[in-house]
Amino acid sequence: MFTYMIDDKTTLKILDLQDTNELFILTDQSKELLREWLPFIERNKTLADTEAFIKSTMNQFSVNNGFQAGIWHDGKIVGVIGFHKIDWINKSTSIGYWLGKGYEGSGLMTKSVRALVNYAFCELKLNRVEIRVAEKNRKSRAIPERLCFVKEGCIRQDEWLYDHYVDHIVYGMLAEDWNKQC
Repeated sequence: MFTYMIDDKTTLKILDLQDTNELFILTDQSKELLREWLPFIERNKTLADTEAFIKSTMNQFSVNNGFQAGIWHDGKIVGVIGFHKIDWINKSTSIGYWLGKGYEGSGLMTKSVRALVNYAFCELKLNRVEIRVAEKNRKSRAIPERLCFVKEGCIRQDEWLYDHYVDHIVYGMLAEDWNKQC
């Protein structure tokens, strides 16, 4: 199983069924914050919904197509981060992430994204990591910008959010550029 120590208080750990209750509570308590940018939050209404999500991520991991990890801080799950899928032929992936209510603005997500990008390049030997963010989601956009990702462009009307489309900004990082930063 994937576990990645970020620091003495923060660890990324692949989600498993033991995390169902704690993840459901975090998601439910953070619904108002998260729903602005994450439409799947509305579909997470019961403990069974969270369990189904975790089972799907366990399957994703078992077929070597990425994974979703809980962000654990001070022994509590505070968010989720993961690879949407891995394109092994082109050695590329994309990262998605969210933090629960009360944990944003603490630097946890920047550290978590940095760790996952480092894992992608150093352990998985991928060549490209992409992050797509809704154009108006300034907090989420700040993370790839802080980590020196290249803003590569805008995909117009890329995602349907409840009653309207939003544009996505695409950020990319190549292994050769990441290694220059280290």
